[in-house]
Amino acid sequence: MLQSELQSRNCRNFCLSCIQGKGVALESIISDLVTRFEKGSLSRRELVSGLAMLAASGTASAAQEDIDFKGADIDHVSIHVAEMQRFVDFYQKMFGFSVVSQDQPGGIIRLGNTKVLVSLNRGSPAGLVDHFAIGIPRFSRESAARYLTQRGATPLEGDYAGLHIKDPDGINVQISQR
Repeated sequence: MLQSELQSRNCRNFCLSCIQGKGVALESIISDLVTRFEKGSLSRRELVSGLAMLAASGTASAAQEDIDFKGADIDHVSIHVAEMQRFVDFYQKMFGFSVVSQDQPGGIIRLGNTKVLVSLNRGSPAGLVDHFAIGIPRFSRESAARYLTQRGATPLEGDYAGLHIKDPDGINVQISQR
């Protein structure tokens, strides 16, 4: 695929855009580079450049699959409350929050501005922080599970979105999409 594309374009130089996103096996690309070098249609500099771009594109795509906590923020805090309406009134009056979403059968009301900041859960003991969520860009369940497991945590499936782990004191921390 790549070879015919390059020949049809009459390309001598390999460019990253020609290599990325084509779904071509790396071995065939490398084989094509070496063959063209051996036949004299590719200079040593072009061969090295093509191999370097292959290596860089593989590193870039692998990095995109990994989780990056540098762009993380606190997504929301979930607390147990005894009297739901009293707390809804409080957050609306005090901070101007509105109801963003709710799960009536589950006894949950989520408040915020355009996104959920506080999740109120009917439960006891009242006043208990059920969990807080850390939102990260490019979240995927598989990458998050791998990242957390590699660092000694045991990721657990949550009732809703994301994965959950326990901090050293047992506080539930949710990792989810930002």
